Amino acid sequence: MKFGIIGAGLSALTCAGELRAAGHDVVLFDKGREPGGRMSTRGMATRFGEVRIDHGAACFDAVGTNFRAAVAAWRLEGLVVPWPAGGPNAWLGIPDMASLIARLAARYEVRWHTFVNGMTRDAHGNWHISSDHGPHGPLDAVITAVPAEQAVPFLALYDLEMARIASGARSRPCWAGLFVFQDALPAASLIVRTEGPIALAVCNRAKPLRVGPEAWVVHADAAWSSARVEQAGEDIAPLLLAALQEALRLPVLPSHEGVAHRWRHASSPGIGKAALWNPELKLGACGDWLTGSRAECAWTSGRALGRLAISTIRSGTPIVKKDDQCVSQSWR
Repeated sequence: MKFGIIGAGLSALTCAGELRAAGHDVVLFDKGREPGGRMSTRGMATRFGEVRIDHGAACFDAVGTNFRAAVAAWRLEGLVVPWPAGGPNAWLGIPDMASLIARLAARYEVRWHTFVNGMTRDAHGNWHISSDHGPHGPLDAVITAVPAEQAVPFLALYDLEMARIASGARSRPCWAGLFVFQDALPAASLIVRTEGPIALAVCNRAKPLRVGPEAWVVHADAAWSSARVEQAGEDIAPLLLAALQEALRLPVLPSHEGVAHRWRHASSPGIGKAALWNPELKLGACGDWLTGSRAECAWTSGRALGRLAISTIRSGTPIVKKDDQCVSQSWR
């Protein structure tokens, strides 16, 4: 069978891996120009030099047995390293977070910079995807691996129950400030947690293999971000810079450049389901909005959907196995 997956983040790629291992063909569509999603890394060319800043997840935790095994395999491939400064279970993609997604995505056919705007199912049960680059298909099955708010329009046309479930999930936004300085900040700590509006701020120097000038990423908490979600980035950046300065107890800051990035669908508390799958339509949905907002949750959901789809294709009836529990926490 040939599966089309809308999205190419960690959940989508994990699902693709399960399907590929079972002998199925997979093609993924993603509106991003390059890999990353919420594990993105942004390159900045400044007057102080070029630098890459992890402005999505600063790191990820590996807690469950199955995900820890996957991360151990990634480590053997040179994709990740442990990060003790981030916590006992924290890991980093190397040389940056987006590199992990890029190297996983390289194993599959991924059509980047492709905005999917619809999908249809013909009289023979074949799926067809439409995008700004034209039609794609026929496909035997379609999976959405995007935030719940983006999945609803696709699901609503074919499975009202799936759409209802997705409509019940609510994403929380996050503003991220990216700041590059001429000189290193005389900070007592290179990591700041829960200080004023700051949920997490990290200096590049706190991470291995990061090079370039002094750079910080500042993630605001969900409440602060929600209250300012529609403001312009140029108004948000100075506020986050001021919050960083206050958190670090610095009277002055060296010359700097900065921008703000809005993650409109940054996190979700989850709704207690691993994945959604309609075996008759061969339509499914996965993502951390189902299981919780950690990278491990995204991986768990993708793995669950891949295995669920495979089980129904082989036997004609779903086989659901208990998997690692994925605790609902924020992406870090």
